[in-house]
Amino acid sequence: MRQRLLSSNVIGPFAALILVVIVVSLTTDRFLLPQNLSNVTLQVSSVAFAAIGATLVILAGGIDLSPGAVLALSSCTLAILVKTLGWPIEVAIPVTLMLGALLGLINGLLSTYLRIPSFVATLATLTIYRGLAFLITGGTPIFSISPKLRPLFYWSFLGIPLPVYYVVVAFGLTALFLRYTVPGRAIYAVGGNESAARFTGIKVNRTRMLTFVIAGLTAAAAGVLTTARLDSGSPNYGVGLELQAIAAAVIGGASLAGGYGSIIATLFGALIVAVVQNGLNLNAVQASWQQITLGTIIVLAVGLDMWRKDLGAALRRLFRRPGQKGST
Repeated sequence: MRQRLLSSNVIGPFAALILVVIVVSLTTDRFLLPQNLSNVTLQVSSVAFAAIGATLVILAGGIDLSPGAVLALSSCTLAILVKTLGWPIEVAIPVTLMLGALLGLINGLLSTYLRIPSFVATLATLTIYRGLAFLITGGTPIFSISPKLRPLFYWSFLGIPLPVYYVVVAFGLTALFLRYTVPGRAIYAVGGNESAARFTGIKVNRTRMLTFVIAGLTAAAAGVLTTARLDSGSPNYGVGLELQAIAAAVIGGASLAGGYGSIIATLFGALIVAVVQNGLNLNAVQASWQQITLGTIIVLAVGLDMWRKDLGAALRRLFRRPGQKGST
């Protein structure tokens, strides 16, 4: 039982989340206030959605740097459709989500069939998508889109904000997809050993492209939530979201080498990022130091990923029963 807990890829991020909550609670007595905790759950929703897509791409052995730009372009598109063109939000939101999937499809085509490394391809589309957001808005944010948007973010059910339900449902469906569906298992296989996956008949390019499409879709969903939260669309939204999403995935234990990770652990990673940022804000830490802190956390998380085997061996030696022989 103890070995199963130690080998679980969820227990580590969960323990880290508890530790971060304790540390932040000791630094400020405002953290545990109900209103602040509600704010944390609302703030984490956009990062959590983007982290779903980031995790899938990483599991398949790729990287996606464009979710922040996809969020911005989706937000501006939704604002234009609703306020400028007068579309009902019941139509505009699905169209916006389809746009996100299309942007993800472009990322997938570039990095698979055109064989451009995903880091380079999504770095380029990051610039292109944000440039398009500036182009269609003229660089000016669009405010007061519709009174029907804010309830999507601020209403609650049974005292729990609606975004919490969105996040729980999205992560639950993704976990089921990865565990019980053929395409979901193929993502792990492709990321773990591309040659072996191809030999067993898995369509490697199609699988990787699927992860980018889902990443675009989830980034657009984050854009819809951000637009509903602020009742506005802006090309400046989502700056730095790609780092937060990747950080959530890596802190959650997803290996940048691909093939290893847990979507539930990614949720804990997103919560850690949100709690750290909230704690820094409550302690009035300058924005520059917040960026430095987030970057340091990413370095540590990636380092832990690289040192995973050595740390695992050290923990097994630490908890080995007296007289029990090691393997080597």
